[in-house]
Amino acid sequence: MPIVRLVSALALIVCAVACGREVGKTAGKPDAAAFVSDGAGNGSVWVVDGPKGGRLFLCGTIHILREKDYPLAPAYEAAYMYSDKIVLELPPGAASGSELTSRMSQLGMYSADSSLEKNVSPETWTAVKQWCSKRGVDASSMNRYRPWFMALLITSMEYAALGAKPDKGVDTHFEERAKKDGKPGIGLETVEFQIQLFASLSDKQQNELLDQTLAEISSVAVEFEKLLKAWKHGDLKTLQGMLFSEAEKYPELMNLFLTARNLAWVDPLDQMLKNGEKVMVLVGTGHFTSDTGLIELLRKRGHRVRHYSEVTDF
Repeated sequence: MPIVRLVSALALIVCAVACGREVGKTAGKPDAAAFVSDGAGNGSVWVVDGPKGGRLFLCGTIHILREKDYPLAPAYEAAYMYSDKIVLELPPGAASGSELTSRMSQLGMYSADSSLEKNVSPETWTAVKQWCSKRGVDASSMNRYRPWFMALLITSMEYAALGAKPDKGVDTHFEERAKKDGKPGIGLETVEFQIQLFASLSDKQQNELLDQTLAEISSVAVEFEKLLKAWKHGDLKTLQGMLFSEAEKYPELMNLFLTARNLAWVDPLDQMLKNGEKVMVLVGTGHFTSDTGLIELLRKRGHRVRHYSEVTDF
């Protein structure tokens, strides 16, 4: 698994802050037909039942989508309708406000006496300039960005060229809908924490991220379609294969972006189940894969976990 696939697939939500976030349109209350599969896939939604009637709808998200990727699988509509609140990676409204953009710039830019060109190899800088020329961007305007921030900008623009944007992401879709409906929501992390995931990368890790991002530009469209197909069908085996095929090469990043976060999240989710709450949990689908994913962690806590398609007791 190239490093960029791990970082981008698990943390593209940060692009909503880095590159601006539009307010998505909200959908009206669905009719009964919204809960019937249209044959396009049952979605990446798992239902977790606790000891006191608590229920979590673990809804795997893609942080950036296209208009044509809607409507979502019926499982997402059911999860929203049967939940009393939503839980997101970030608190509702956290990714808005000019101060957050300023914070990203503060951490993602070099001081006046340094530059991207000075901190990457000549080959990398040449590749950055070639990408800028392709996308009609002035390379000199990018020269103050640190490698991790440059990698995020490239990733965001490449997906945007496919029509995929943060404001179309599953997280934003339900955040805006919950706001309109007056449904409460909370976050598992803060924007500062997610930004620091990138800002805390070593120089070597940042350069690897940028180099891999540049190397994979040509395959973005094909990989994105493969990712979406697996997500729409709840195919965790394929998703895990895409994310972890070479995970042993980057153990520190795996822990930083995935394992440690899952372990931090499982306690509050476990408590919600014990409290008897009905909750829609919206996090990146990568957090459901592997033995350290949320699905297995909650099973190990003694909770019953089923895919949405196996549940009939609503």
